[in-house]
Amino acid sequence: MRRRYRIIIPVAVALALLLVTGVTYAIEEPDPSENTYLSPAVTEGTGGSALRRALAAAGVDVQHLTKTSDALLEAYRGNATLFIPAPEAIHPEYLRMLELLPPTTRIVLVAPAAPSLRAAGLAVSAEGRRWTTRAVAPDAEQPRPCWIEEARAAGVAAALRQRYDGAGPACYGQGLIRALDLPAETYVIGTGDPFRNDRIREHGNERLAVGLLGTRARMIWLDRHRLEPPPLYTTARPNGPEAPPSLYPDDTSADDGTPYDRPAPDGSPQPGGAGENDGDAGSGGDGDDDRAAAPERPDNPMFEAFPPWFWAMLVLLAVAALVTALWRARRLGPPVVEPLPVQVRAHETVLGRGRLYRRARAAAHSAEILREAARQRLAHRLRLPPEADLSAAVAAYLRADEREARQVLYDFPVTDDGDLVWLAGALHDLTTAVTHEGDDR
Repeated sequence: MRRRYRIIIPVAVALALLLVTGVTYAIEEPDPSENTYLSPAVTEGTGGSALRRALAAAGVDVQHLTKTSDALLEAYRGNATLFIPAPEAIHPEYLRMLELLPPTTRIVLVAPAAPSLRAAGLAVSAEGRRWTTRAVAPDAEQPRPCWIEEARAAGVAAALRQRYDGAGPACYGQGLIRALDLPAETYVIGTGDPFRNDRIREHGNERLAVGLLGTRARMIWLDRHRLEPPPLYTTARPNGPEAPPSLYPDDTSADDGTPYDRPAPDGSPQPGGAGENDGDAGSGGDGDDDRAAAPERPDNPMFEAFPPWFWAMLVLLAVAALVTALWRARRLGPPVVEPLPVQVRAHETVLGRGRLYRRARAAAHSAEILREAARQRLAHRLRLPPEADLSAAVAAYLRADEREARQVLYDFPVTDDGDLVWLAGALHDLTTAVTHEGDDR
């Protein structure tokens, strides 16, 4: 049972620690798909009401929008900052339209994954991701200095979690990077911690958040957390100079009463169209465009299908199992007596078992085996039962000291190989003396 506890208790403690860590991480980790995440109307921990007040105090007009089409139309007017806290909730077709925004518009994407970066046309790759966000200096843990003025002015901030690699300037261990692939000034930050209510007052988070989002007179806050239907397309430009050339408002028909057309794969327009109304898709025309309301499914490889803590838990379990195997090795239970499958010579058996005992450092066990064999020979020689106390009989038979006989036969402690060698010699001398004494008589 003691050997079992040596295995069960450490494994149970390790599993309990992993379980508590995983549950705590899952509870504390903010979910961008929740409506409260970085929402300007939410005053809770992961909301963004504190950031909205800070921007208002800096003289920035914050526009709270929940439709991507409305946000893109406002950003297309220029002299604005488009803030996207949950890029995975934006349809890839809308992300492709970011290239239509003018140079006077700034775009800030929060922790976009690789599919969102590709859909937006950004030559930025998502690299390693930390377990939690770390507060670092702008020039820390990166090969080149930080040249983003807002980051240099903010100083130390909690901006290092998801790392990105690209051609533009980077800061905070590549947790903040400027992408150079779009006409608009585009920034990618790998964590939402600087914008959250519960962390905006830490370090230089508020200065960094206001610096990134407060450089324009208007800030368009896209508070979107669920994937929406794809946009509507047409080959003609809608009326009005403020609309981008390939995006219509969320209506089901144009000004002349004709439905919007979704382009075919070859680029030619198709009749009919689907409109978006608060996330619900409608249909028009001849009804062949039901597929227009179905969002495209982004790539979801196996590694990205599970959260990082799941893979960390698997690695820790594998390490714990390996350590347990190395610790216990073959000593997973008491020795078991098994019959030999073949006949082995006596000296080979003695030599093999002796090497096994030496490798196991079982000096005390080996000493008890030698004593038991010597006591059996002496009892047979003296015609005594095997369970009898032989020390007095041997001492009387040899006219020797009883204490010395007891020391050899019962009491001498064996702790190492040196003691075992001495005891083996003493037992041999004792049994030889009794045998020769008997032969002389």
